[in-house]
Amino acid sequence: MGAPRSWLEPPPPMVATYMADSLWAGMDTTLIEHIGGEREDLVQYGRELIRNTAFYLGPEGIVAQQTNGMNCQNCHLDAGAKPWGNNYSAVWSTYPKFRERSGATETVVKRINDCFERSLNGVALDSTSREMRALVAYMEWLGTGIDAGKKPKGSGLAELKFMDRAADPIHGQAIYTAKCASCHKEDGAGVKAANGLTYQYPPLWGEHSYNIGAGLYRLSRFAGYVKNNMPQGVTWENPQLTDEEAWDVAAYVNSQQRPDRDLSADWPNIAGKPVDHPFGPFADSIPEVQHKFGPFGPIAEAKKAIRK
Repeated sequence: MGAPRSWLEPPPPMVATYMADSLWAGMDTTLIEHIGGEREDLVQYGRELIRNTAFYLGPEGIVAQQTNGMNCQNCHLDAGAKPWGNNYSAVWSTYPKFRERSGATETVVKRINDCFERSLNGVALDSTSREMRALVAYMEWLGTGIDAGKKPKGSGLAELKFMDRAADPIHGQAIYTAKCASCHKEDGAGVKAANGLTYQYPPLWGEHSYNIGAGLYRLSRFAGYVKNNMPQGVTWENPQLTDEEAWDVAAYVNSQQRPDRDLSADWPNIAGKPVDHPFGPFADSIPEVQHKFGPFGPIAEAKKAIRK
C-alpha cells in the first residue's frame, strides 16, 4: 500500500478535488464511472456499503447479519467524504501503520474490521470477501492524489482544545435535550428509517449503539465530531455548539449504558494510552474518573513526563 494506483487516476482533464495545503473536499463521485471494469463495480459497491451498511450487513441484512443496524455513514459522514466529518481521506495514504491500541502494525483491512467489531458492535468481515474488497477499493479511490504518509487538511476529526475543567455530563444533558433529542430521542435510541432496516438518526447509546471499545467512546473524539457536524446541517465553517458544549454533551452521551467489549488486549503499552481512554491501568497516578471526564491537560503533561 502507498501511492494511489494507476487504475484510480481519473482521465484528464478531470482532477481530484484535493490540492496540497487546501482543505480536502472529497471526490467527485461521477468520476467513479470512468474507472471501468471490476474495479469500478467494487468502488461503487464500497460506497454503497458505507452509506447503507445495515441493509446489507445489519440484523436483517441481505448479504449477512453481523452488525448492530447502524451504517458506517452514521459516523463517517457523506460516505466518509465530508471535511472534518470523520472522513477517510487519509486512510489509504497512512496505512499500514503502527497503532498503539493494538501494539502492532495494522492494515486497512484490520482497521475496517475494528470498526465492524467496535463501532458497529458486530463481527469482522472475511478479509477476502467481496464486501471487504469493495470497502478497501472505495477508500483507496477516496485517497486519490494524496501522497503516501500525508494527511490532508480536513481529514478525520477536529482536535478541540482541552478545557481547564472536567466535562460536565449534567450540563451536557441540557444541551442534548435542546439540540440532539429531537432526532436521536430522549432515550438515545435514534429513529429507524422507513425501510425498518437502517437508521435515519442513529442510536447514541443502548444495545444498538457503538460499544465501549469504539473511538467515539473517547470524549475528545466525540466532542470533535459533534463540534463541526451536529446538530445535523451545520458545517465546520458555521458550527452551532461551542467547544465547551461539545465537550459536555460528549460527557453526557458517553455516560449512558452501551454494549461492553473485552479490552484486555488493547494498549499493551499502557504509556501509549490516549489521555481520555477511560479504563485503567494507567502509567500515571491520575484517577480513572479524570481520564474519563478530564481535565485532560494535567494528564497530557504527565504523559509527556513519562515518555521522557
